[in-house]
This record gives sequence, structure tokens and C-alpha cells, in this order.
Amino acid sequence: MGQEKNMSVHKRSSLPTTNSNPRTRRGRQIQKTFNNVKITILCGFVTILVLRGTIGVNLGSSDADAVNQNLIEETNRILAEIRSDSDPDDPETLLSPNATFTLGPKITDWDQKRKAWLDQNPEYPNFIKGKARILLLTGSPPKPCDNPIGDHYLLKSIKNKIDYCRLHGIEIVYNLAHLDVELAGYWAKLPMIRRLMLSHPEVEWIWWMDSDAFFTDMVFELPLSKYDEYNLVLHGYPDLMFEQKSWIAVNTGSFLFRNCQWSLDLLDDWAPMGPKGPIREEAGKVLTANLKGRPAFEADDQSALIYLLLSKKDKWMDKVFLENSYYLHGYWAGLVDRYEEMIEKYHPGLGDERWPFVTHFVGCKPCGSYGDYPVERCLSSMERAFNFADNQVLKLYGFRHRGLLSPKIKRIRNETVTPLEFVDQFDIRRHSTESSESRS
Repeated sequence: MGQEKNMSVHKRSSLPTTNSNPRTRRGRQIQKTFNNVKITILCGFVTILVLRGTIGVNLGSSDADAVNQNLIEETNRILAEIRSDSDPDDPETLLSPNATFTLGPKITDWDQKRKAWLDQNPEYPNFIKGKARILLLTGSPPKPCDNPIGDHYLLKSIKNKIDYCRLHGIEIVYNLAHLDVELAGYWAKLPMIRRLMLSHPEVEWIWWMDSDAFFTDMVFELPLSKYDEYNLVLHGYPDLMFEQKSWIAVNTGSFLFRNCQWSLDLLDDWAPMGPKGPIREEAGKVLTANLKGRPAFEADDQSALIYLLLSKKDKWMDKVFLENSYYLHGYWAGLVDRYEEMIEKYHPGLGDERWPFVTHFVGCKPCGSYGDYPVERCLSSMERAFNFADNQVLKLYGFRHRGLLSPKIKRIRNETVTPLEFVDQFDIRRHSTESSESRS
């Protein structure tokens, strides 16, 4: 990398620790507990206000207004306190520009150790009935959203992922923690992926998925046999990658990493551009200078991976599969307004532009205070994507949403004394198995 020689001293390899003494940590815990108690009391006030409005409990108009105002002020103060990163006993320190960041101790024999562990623990196989064990990893920032409605859409997003994973026998981890303070923002996924690989040797594939990506084909299954000779699966296009060197040649909002030594080595090579502060800022300049169309901003994980795969093509690309036969990542702007057309013409299980596997809301930041698109457009489009997918789940139970913008549902068939016939007809698990068998 063009600036690697400026990043050449090792950072400590262990997870971040704090130097504060036990009494100080205990004090912080007491403060957090006190905040939780206050939030509980505030919820009680809300209940009183609701009761006053519904059953006529009368506090007097001036008293009620005062309670209302105090409630709002106290709620905002506590939320601001929770959102604040400041802690005098845990000061923020930035990694020196002359240091090389590492995710942890260098591991060189993971494949051998993992194989031995699997042999010693047959009750935790990495393949179940011939199917590789997958763990889906997703997450969101540890603090409340800047935009309150964002928390609601994070809930819908995780509900959507839980539904898909339940239907397809995939384990799921939702992460709210920054395992390394240096790698916040785009980069927070890297230490978590590594930690899951090392802590779950029984998992064959780690599947990262952004919180702003939704499954929209609940029948489609990953064609894993297609990737037998590969360790990293990315949605991407070879011409954009190697001919144009575009900064959007691949997308890291949804990708698969095999649990193996190769993947640990790639993570080690990928991470050094990520530490926040001067390192990330300088790395961003390198990426902008070398990747077509990239705006000037700090280094992000996607651009860094593209740059790494281009600059060390011989080392890495033999084990990287650029997938574009289906939408492991589907850009939302060209999809959400076509859902009705898809319903009319096609059916789930296709995974491509006819019925996208994943709809990814790139540029929408429902949890943040800014984004590349109007908030109203993003939220209404997310609502459509969620309901489009949810209808596929509700069909087994005899319901669907009244419309793609409506959270309300309606019955689509009557109850029956022979319910198993509907299980045979509408159970997604049955159809996904048939679909995968027909593709193979």
C-alpha cells in the first residue's frame, strides 16, 4: 500500500482495556443503574399522562403541562448522556500514524487447530446433513439512534433477518459492541468477524450483513457448492474491478468469509487502514487517488478491500468469488418501486433482478442525522422492502399486509379443519429446498 511504510510499529494485540480502578468502575456502574431507574420512573410518568388522557385522571392543566415539560427535558437529558462518548476515566487515544494496527496476535496454524478441534468435538460439526454451517453477523451502533424512528427500522431489519435465518437453519449474532475502539464506524465489522471465527470453529461461513440491508427473497438460498474452492464471496463485477478500478466494484454490505487461515490473513492485511484519526484520514487520500470515482473522505472498509485486492491481486484473488448472478447486494433505488411488478410477473426463489435476494439501502442512514437521500424517501422505501419480505413469511399463516406501505395486515384465507394442506403448499422451508435442488 502506498503509505504502508508510514505505519510500521505494532499496537498491542489484546482487546482494549481500561486503567481505571475498581472503585471508579463501580461508580460508573452505579450511575448507569441510577439512569435506568430514572428511565423507569419516566415511563411511569408517561403511563400517568396516557391514563389522564384516556380515562380522565385530572392533574390540573398547569400541573400536567409542568409534568409534561419536565418529562421531555429529563428524557432528552438522559438520552444525551447515553449518547455521549465522554468519560473522564476512559480517555480516547488515537493510534500514532507511525504504528501498524493489528486485530490481535498473529495466528498461523488455524486450519490445523480448527480441524483438530472439529475432530475432537463431533457434536459440533461444521457441516450438518451435507450443508455448511453459516452464522449471520449483523449489528448497529451501541448508542440510541440520532433519529428516533431509526431504532424502529433497526428493529424491523433484525426481525427480517431473524425470519430468514429461522427459515433456512442459519445462526445469527446481533452485535452492539465496539470490540476495538480504533475500528468504529464502517470498520467495526472486522474485529467482530475475526472474534466469531476464533470463538466458533464449528461455523464454516461467517456472513456479514449491514443493518440497512433487508432480505427480500425469503425462499432463495445461497448456492454454497458454487463456492467450494473460494474463501470470500462478494457481490461485484470483474470489469469494474480490474478494468475501471472503480470504488464501487464490490459491495461489503453483504459478503461471506470462510472460517480458515486464509481469511484471518486477509483480515490482518485489510485492517491497518482502519484506525480512526490520522491513519484513516491519510489512507483515505491513497484510496481516492487510486480508485475511480471515489470522493475525498477517510478510508472506508469497502474501498480499502478493493485497493487491497487490486494491489495484491496475485496473493488474494484466486480465492475471491465476485458474485453477480443474483443479488447478494441489490441497490435499493432501482428495486423498491418495482415490487408490484415483480409480484405480478415473477415469484420468490429467483434472487436476481426479477425478485432480489437482498435489497440494500446504501446511502440511507435511518439511524443517523444525515444521509445521501431524503429521510422520507428512505423510510418509505424500507417500509416497502420489509412488507414485501414479510408478506412471504405471513403467507403460511394466512395473512398479508394491506399494502406495501401499511403495517396493518389482513386475512387472505379462512381457517380450516385441514391446516396441514397449507403447510405443504406454503411452507418456505419446503420451497427453498426444492429451489436449491433444482439449481444444483
